[in-house]
Amino acid sequence: MALAQHAKRVAAEFDYGKEDLQRGVAEFIREMDAGLKTEVATLSQIPTYVTAVPNGTEKGLYMAVDLGGTNFRVCSIQLHGDTTFSLTQSKVAIPKELMAAKTSKELFSFLAKQIEIFLQAHHEEHYASHVERKRKGNEVAEEEIFNLGFTFSFPVKQIGINKGLLMRWTKGFDIKETVGQDVCALLQEEIDLLHLPVRVAALVNDTVGTLMARSYTSPGKTGTLLGAIFGTGTNGAYVEKLDKVTKLTEDKNAGSYDKSTGEMIVNTEWGSFDNGLKVLPNTPYDIALDEATPNPGIQMFEKRISGMFLGELLRLALVGLYKDAAVPLFKDENSSQNDISSVTHVDGNGPLFKPWGIDTSLLSICAGDQSQGLRVIRQTLEREYGVSAVSAEDAEAVREIAAAIGRRAARLAAVAIAAIVLETGRLEKSTGVVEEDVIDVGVDGSLVEFYPNFEEFMREALRGVEGIGEAGEKRIRIGIAKDGSGVFEILWKWEGIKNMGAIRYELGDGRKGVSGGGAYYIGWGMGSVGSGHVTASGN
Repeated sequence: MALAQHAKRVAAEFDYGKEDLQRGVAEFIREMDAGLKTEVATLSQIPTYVTAVPNGTEKGLYMAVDLGGTNFRVCSIQLHGDTTFSLTQSKVAIPKELMAAKTSKELFSFLAKQIEIFLQAHHEEHYASHVERKRKGNEVAEEEIFNLGFTFSFPVKQIGINKGLLMRWTKGFDIKETVGQDVCALLQEEIDLLHLPVRVAALVNDTVGTLMARSYTSPGKTGTLLGAIFGTGTNGAYVEKLDKVTKLTEDKNAGSYDKSTGEMIVNTEWGSFDNGLKVLPNTPYDIALDEATPNPGIQMFEKRISGMFLGELLRLALVGLYKDAAVPLFKDENSSQNDISSVTHVDGNGPLFKPWGIDTSLLSICAGDQSQGLRVIRQTLEREYGVSAVSAEDAEAVREIAAAIGRRAARLAAVAIAAIVLETGRLEKSTGVVEEDVIDVGVDGSLVEFYPNFEEFMREALRGVEGIGEAGEKRIRIGIAKDGSGVFEILWKWEGIKNMGAIRYELGDGRKGVSGGGAYYIGWGMGSVGSGHVTASGN
């Protein structure tokens, strides 16, 4: 059998057809409903205590931090009230040893230190005067405190707008001591030890940030339904009818929240969808990958979609072919068999043979390579993965398998989007006005932004879902909420003063602002990655 046929055989193992889609959507909706009713469900469906989304007219200066996985970001944002904003931010990588630290303090003291560094660099005058007053024992005025929004992109049981108990770590973190603790309190404790003029005022998931970012910057009158992350990990948050979130509304011990909107943003934690593998595809490569993770049997949906895992799926598939003596992948025994007249050599100690040795960016390279003879793929395999003198046939085989893995990921992503659109009944509402009938979805993450045709593969799948079809798919507007997980929404809910009509705030540099109403949630989006001053719009 020729190499191309072997590659097609492996690629076919990643097929996810129309019937698979229907079963996936039906099971997703079932698990959504179960998660809204009980804490014991595969989909956590966590109430966020956020009951409204922004409309682009909010104004003010705010501060935010984001612990999303590989990086920690600190930023301040000026909302202009016209769907645009200005941003100053810093970003630092999380040291790997802190991702599996023995104590919570090791990680959270590092985070607090980064906040201090940011204040010194960008709000130096306010920071210095505050420290001096604290040193002298003088009282600090309430308006001099920065209210901080904390995006914490891990499963948390939220028990208040700024209180949340860590349910479990994901994305390679494993600090056992932290599980069950209030992550806001842990950060606040370290902030206080540094005498910083900062109060952790709101806890939000990165998907909530994406939802709010998109809603602030999106065009038209329609509020955003869903914020989704398709990057290192995957998750989604959406706007649900409050009366359906019965595990919250019937909980006498639940924290206070605004009931007037009749809605609640719910953090699905959909990475754990179908952990029991009732409907998810499960190839030998999926099984091997899962067994090699720190959390086997958990986050099974995420392990088939997110950027953290797709490269490893490709590596396992390629190694499986390479080790098969009957398959001529990377096995030119003499130069006459290779179109570049050179013997192919594979480094036995190279990335190809190391777990997690292939980065998901290789899938994007494969999808986007239009060069003659797939020169870019061949050069990448040689330069980064220790495979020299790669033939055109080798490169085509790699591309075939990589494309199948990427397409399956996009079609699985469509399962989540389709289920939420159908479960919320948005397609059943129609005004006859095209602009108002749009179902707006905000997305963020490297896959949806940089993997060629990822959105089109999702849309292709959406068109094949019963209840959506071509007409419904056309109503779904998918827009990038550019790095909404990094500069997210600050969400204040002032229950005690919500009838006062407005909330005044002053953040350090003398500028003041007023929010709309006491129980209103304020949100914003994010500009580009990196430090500096950015202005972004909803276009």
